[in-house]
Amino acid sequence: MKRVLTGYRPTGRLHLGHYHGNIEHMLKLQNEYECFFFIADWHALTTDYENPENIAEYTREMIIDWLAAGIDPDKAAIYRQSDVREVSELALYFGMISPLGWLERNPTYKEQLRELKERHLQTYGFLGYPVLQAADILIVKGEIVPVGEDQLPHLELTREIARRFNFLYGEYFKEPQALLSETPRVPGIDGRKMSKSYGNAIFLSDAPDVIRNKVSAMFTDPRRIYLKDPGHPEECPVFALHKLYSAKRFNEIEKLCKNAEIGCTDCKKELGERLVEFLQPFQKKREEVLSRENVVSKVLKSGLEKVIPIAREVISDVHDLMGLKKI
Repeated sequence: MKRVLTGYRPTGRLHLGHYHGNIEHMLKLQNEYECFFFIADWHALTTDYENPENIAEYTREMIIDWLAAGIDPDKAAIYRQSDVREVSELALYFGMISPLGWLERNPTYKEQLRELKERHLQTYGFLGYPVLQAADILIVKGEIVPVGEDQLPHLELTREIARRFNFLYGEYFKEPQALLSETPRVPGIDGRKMSKSYGNAIFLSDAPDVIRNKVSAMFTDPRRIYLKDPGHPEECPVFALHKLYSAKRFNEIEKLCKNAEIGCTDCKKELGERLVEFLQPFQKKREEVLSRENVVSKVLKSGLEKVIPIAREVISDVHDLMGLKKI
């Protein structure tokens, strides 16, 4: 089986956008590949180094959510980045051979400097994010990396680093391949893409009444002013969610909206119930996961037992190739 690696930063609770953008893919991948799923807590520090107090709690919550969604630690290695110290050592070696220009021209780096200008991101760690990412992938000899199109430049940097290492020290690392997948755009309460940073998210662990209240506050069709006005469901964030959660009804809802036979308030009430219904099995499973004693530490221990032998072998080989053999 080919080896897949993917990791997520513990910067907040998981929401519906994460579920459809990430978790659904992970559930499929764990049955088709040898999977390594890690919590990228060092990566979280690249942007949140000034406020790290929540990283441990978000790590715990993420693992619980993964388990509740169906991620199986018997099928996939689940581990925390900072528990694999070999990652940092490999990142150091990769940093020695990575030209500064590669990092400075990274479009994601430029974009985040613009978008997050209120934060102090002119740091070595933030600039070197792709080098650390390359170490994450190659420390377990990852062959396939699930990415969106916006993440392709980061993966290409990993491939360039692998090529440069192989050129300098001998063929060793395989160049990882991208696994591109289309994910539905999940709108948040304000109509923008659902995001923790926008404060518009419906979280997987939200209580039913919280979900209903958030949905009732959602933006709707901006051109529909009165109840008698025909709606434009293709422009409505509420209808976009109906497409995901009201499979048996969304054609009917579309017709009712266009004919002004259903108002936005009733449309949102129905969506709220569909979301509560959709999340009920997940939340029931989450309660069961929480009842298990030391579940998070046991999962991390099991994951490390799978990862550490691979990581140590890679570091030993890299030592030999780079002339750092024991004397």
